Amino acid sequence: MKLKPKQIAPNFKLDSTDGSTFELKNVKKKNIILYFYPKDDTPGCTLESKDFNKLNLMINKKNTVVFGISKDSMESHLKFKKKYKLKFDLLSDEKLSVIKKIRSLGYEVIFR
Repeated sequence: MKLKPKQIAPNFKLDSTDGSTFELKNVKKKNIILYFYPKDDTPGCTLESKDFNKLNLMINKKNTVVFGISKDSMESHLKFKKKYKLKFDLLSDEKLSVIKKIRSLGYEVIFR
């Protein structure tokens, strides 16, 4: 099962690389791309993140923001973001609370 257009995803809170606690319900009047990936700085995850980074300006012009979510620590996320000069924030789900929540609702979280 996938979220359908205009369907509301369940709220969650996670630490963000911008130093704040990200809460989904606080993102108002913007479209959101959440991409889940298994681990920072691995081949597939790096390619995916670099692709979102290349498209980030175009994505933002469409009133949309991107966030990457993985179980990696904030320290790992900060290194990964800096290394590839990512222009969007990464969210740390070390306890797998969001990943498990999304899966328990039957939504797809695809790890390549």
